[in-house]
Amino acid sequence: MTLPDTAATPAGDDRTFQVDLRGLVDLLSHHLYSSPRVYLRELLQNAVDALTARHALEPGASTDAFGIRLYADGSVVRVEDDGVGLTEADVHTFLATIGRSSKRAEKIAEQRGDFIGQFGIGLLSCFLVADEIHVLSRSARAPDAPAVEWRGRGDGSYTVRTLPASARPRPGTTVTLTPRADAGDWTRPVQVQALARHFGSLLRHPVTFTDGTGGTPAPVNPEPAPWAVTYPTPGARSRALAAYGEDVLGFKPLDTIELDLPAVGLKGIACVLPETVPAGRRHGHRVHVKGMLLSEQAEEILPEWAFFVRCVVDAESLRPTASRESLYEDDTLAAVRDALAERLRDWIARAAASDPDLLARFLQVHHLAVKSLAVHDDEILRMLLPWLPFETTDGHATLDEFARTHRTVLVTSSVEEFRQVAAIASAAGLGVVNGGYTYDRELVHRLPEIRPEASVADLDPATLTAHLDPVDRETELAAAAYLAQARDALAVFDCDVALRAFQPASAPALLVDSREARHERTRSQLAREQEGGVWGDILGALRQEAPRAQLILNQLNPLVRTAVTITEPELARTSAEALYGQAAMLSRRPLRPAESSLINRSFLDLLAHALRKDS
Repeated sequence: MTLPDTAATPAGDDRTFQVDLRGLVDLLSHHLYSSPRVYLRELLQNAVDALTARHALEPGASTDAFGIRLYADGSVVRVEDDGVGLTEADVHTFLATIGRSSKRAEKIAEQRGDFIGQFGIGLLSCFLVADEIHVLSRSARAPDAPAVEWRGRGDGSYTVRTLPASARPRPGTTVTLTPRADAGDWTRPVQVQALARHFGSLLRHPVTFTDGTGGTPAPVNPEPAPWAVTYPTPGARSRALAAYGEDVLGFKPLDTIELDLPAVGLKGIACVLPETVPAGRRHGHRVHVKGMLLSEQAEEILPEWAFFVRCVVDAESLRPTASRESLYEDDTLAAVRDALAERLRDWIARAAASDPDLLARFLQVHHLAVKSLAVHDDEILRMLLPWLPFETTDGHATLDEFARTHRTVLVTSSVEEFRQVAAIASAAGLGVVNGGYTYDRELVHRLPEIRPEASVADLDPATLTAHLDPVDRETELAAAAYLAQARDALAVFDCDVALRAFQPASAPALLVDSREARHERTRSQLAREQEGGVWGDILGALRQEAPRAQLILNQLNPLVRTAVTITEPELARTSAEALYGQAAMLSRRPLRPAESSLINRSFLDLLAHALRKDS
């Protein structure tokens, strides 16, 4: 583009952009599309739209009366259709004007929804594989008009001439490409046939391919879409849809959900994945528009929570983007997404009501997806929450099973908190659910909405400590000196020390500490360090009473019973530090540097003490 000299022209005069057509052709043909292979899709699309216009002109004609014929022999690629064709005026108007689609002409503008292509730039994709495009066309709207030939070149130039009617006896269009040497991978006969099947397997008009060897033309789309076929029984239909999904998507579905949205002309299937996928990993879906494959990676067709299915759909009313490789985000797409989400919910509801075996297999694989849906969908919550598996002190169990065993369901706020208390809580008869995983804590707290008799509460250190048996007064007094030494040794970690009796006896100590408590202690420490400064004032304003961790020693453990009798101060401190380190490691939370150092030091000190004693 070149801007004119504004000094030579009176201010305010309108000017016309000067466009470098060769540069624009290069920009659109080499940067709009993701791969050179789309050239064949664009040629097929233009042919299908021409056939659609021909049927609008001759509504009584059968769909099979007009078709598309592909030819590739290694030296040329040719696409011929029996569509509406072009006159010389049409060629000048539509093939030589970038951005103007022939589908907007005359009354056809009122029927844009009948056409796949609506941007008038698809033919430029041919410049990805060829330097020249040859078009020969004859109009069905003006039967007496001559055939017209158009040659467009990648430098932006073109020629047009009229030919005798014998050059194209029947209405329609033939597009011929002479591939460049570097485009052989996309224009070999076997590749052209494969691309035709890939993009056009669901087209409603007959498409054939010939490779120039003299053989019979091979059908590209011999079978209609399976959802458009009538089957003798529902079981036969279900098996056919599943087989199609396995063939197209490459996996045997756990189940197949038929999709049908008449309002937008959408039909297809959703195949339930047979294996677990990470939360949030969205799969691409195969989306056809009026039979033409638009994209194999259309994530936007389903909501994010529906990552347990992959879809194959064909729609009439969805709008492609300019490159026709994704969907245009508009109200129609949003409505389709909501409607398909409702179909998936209906499938889950039917499985819950009538096929418990299928539901069990589905939840075993995709419980996380259902949990993400249940958080926001009250209907799914009511149907499936009691059947969803959770990690509990009774092992992996459904909430329905767990709530029948435990009147009060306790839930932790983190995985590490659950790891700390699981063994002790189980031995004490407490029912604890691991609420540290995504969605779990929120869902467990909603259990009373479904089971009013159930009670749910957060697990806190005081609740757990209250279920540990106190030791008798004599034992407490005998251990007082040791406990004082232990508290002094662990004061640097803001940790108190107590003596209790609990099962299992093999556990010498339990470290009761929460992530929130550690954060509060860290904030208090920073406030002390920054005292007097701006940050100290801010942190001091946020400061609460810092909760202390608690190391609970188990009087039932033989090692602890021996440790509390230690009278040597240094050995008492070292043993307390070792018990703290062992309990911290069993909690499975990340260790602070000071704790790692303590574990190493206490081990070496105990080893040195043992060696001195032996010598």
